[in-house]
Formats: sequence, C-alpha cells, structure tokens
Amino acid sequence: MRVEFFGVPRERAGVAELELHAETLGQLITTLANRFPSLGDVITGDHLRSSFVANLNGDRFVSDPRTQLGEHDCVLILSADAGG
Repeated sequence: MRVEFFGVPRERAGVAELELHAETLGQLITTLANRFPSLGDVITGDHLRSSFVANLNGDRFVSDPRTQLGEHDCVLILSADAGG
C-alpha cells in the first residue's frame, strides 16, 4: 500500500510517501514508528497521537488499529488541523 505524509508527519519522516505492507492500521503505525523513530511525537504505540489523523483512500478518517488495509489502499498521515 502507499503511505503518504503531509505537514508535520512529512517533516518528521523526511519523505513524502513510501510503499509498505500491513494488514491493519495498527500494524502500519507500528511499522512506521519502528522505521522512523523521528515520528515519536506523532505515534504512540499502535495509535496516532490525538493531534494527528489517518485518512484511508481519501474517503474516510480512521483511527481504530484493527481497521483492515489492502495492498491497493492509500493511507495519508497528517496533522488533525490540516485541510480546508
């Protein structure tokens, strides 16, 4: 799946996007935390901190670590106050 970062998460990760495999949102977040220790102020455990959100395929915001993900999904990680 494609993971895109916007705003503070992009600044912390140092990349705009990458390809990863994860079956759930929790697995994805844990993988990101391990791969990018600089996301420590964005991630806590298998959750995003309350000031950050994940958007699945541009359709909906998700936060439940049990949310199922597919190989063709796109997850955008951004600050909760970003957008318009």
